[in-house]
Amino acid sequence: MNISDLFIKGGVAMWPLLLLSVLALGAIIERLYFWFGVLTKEKSLVERILAAAEEDWTAATELARQSLEQPIGRFLYAPLRLKDADPEVFRLALESTADDELASMRRGDKILEAVIALAPLLGLLGTVVGLIRSLREIRLGDIGTASAAGVTLGIGEALISTAAGLIVAIVSLAFYRLFQGFLFSQAKIFRKAGSELELLYRQHWPQRQRLMAQGDRPLSPDRPAEVSE
Repeated sequence: MNISDLFIKGGVAMWPLLLLSVLALGAIIERLYFWFGVLTKEKSLVERILAAAEEDWTAATELARQSLEQPIGRFLYAPLRLKDADPEVFRLALESTADDELASMRRGDKILEAVIALAPLLGLLGTVVGLIRSLREIRLGDIGTASAAGVTLGIGEALISTAAGLIVAIVSLAFYRLFQGFLFSQAKIFRKAGSELELLYRQHWPQRQRLMAQGDRPLSPDRPAEVSE
């Protein structure tokens, strides 16, 4: 018995299950591609931006700007692009951007959640419909005869939809948990990188204040003020 025969014998519930499986497969492939790009690039990117921030904030800002296609790049660029921001404003920029980026990383999760919830129910519905159809054909005089054996076979075929629904839900759940694990690790990376960048900024903040104060002076020490008549 091949897959097409199983699909046909599974009943009408196999069609919505096929649709759900296509949606789940599309979401899984898209998320795998996304996470592969994130996990293979972000470590070196964070190290380069933090190393640049220790020496030159302008260089660090430019590195982050060039990495805006990566979530971690957008996360670090959000506070770096602020000009002479207060440390509290710097921290708020990190926190708000982290929330937005982590939320965007959950794209596709709603589809998998829907598939996980609906697939077993659709499979069970297909089985119930098949059982009703098979039991309706049973007659008391046919019990123990070849006709009853045919009804039993029909009941076995009705269970195909339940098995299909469980398979779709189990595969979707496995990848959903995998993506949730990636998301949890991203939250930890964001927290660590943000804390290190904020610490560097706070260490340089007194020096930046002094430079700002010197730049705000209307006159240099060796230049006397003009006395207006």
